[in-house]
Amino acid sequence: MSAMTGRLQKTMTAAGLASALMIASGCTQMDRYHGFIPPQEELATLNVGTTTKSEVIALFGPPRSERALQNNTLYYASSQFRLFGPFAPEEIERQVLAIDFDSNDRLRNVSRYTLEDGRVVVLDRRVTEDGINDVTFLSQLLGSFGRIDAGQLLGEEP
Repeated sequence: MSAMTGRLQKTMTAAGLASALMIASGCTQMDRYHGFIPPQEELATLNVGTTTKSEVIALFGPPRSERALQNNTLYYASSQFRLFGPFAPEEIERQVLAIDFDSNDRLRNVSRYTLEDGRVVVLDRRVTEDGINDVTFLSQLLGSFGRIDAGQLLGEEP
């Protein structure tokens, strides 16, 4: 009986250690990156007054925001989020690159904003209407009472 208790104790200890390792690995900090900011070396190739909007788009790709077509500014943005276990993600770094053009689509200015600047740059917020009314499960359940035919429920032909 003593050998059985020793084996059980070893098994429980191993299971406890495995559980502790799984819980600890679930609380590991993870960083996620979203978006794109052109590298500084590539930004240095832009020339104020000569580089055109089409050249910038060809070099860096399409802008992050379609609002660029309205105010003649291209926006490129990137963010870094830190995730830790069950907690909500926290944005720890944000960069927004605003490339302004004049009325002739020539480069006028390049501005970089970070999370520390505290400046809000509104990018497109497109929301597609789903056309679904907010109906709770209970209202769906109660709403179907008048539409049920007892004959259909019992499998009788109309």
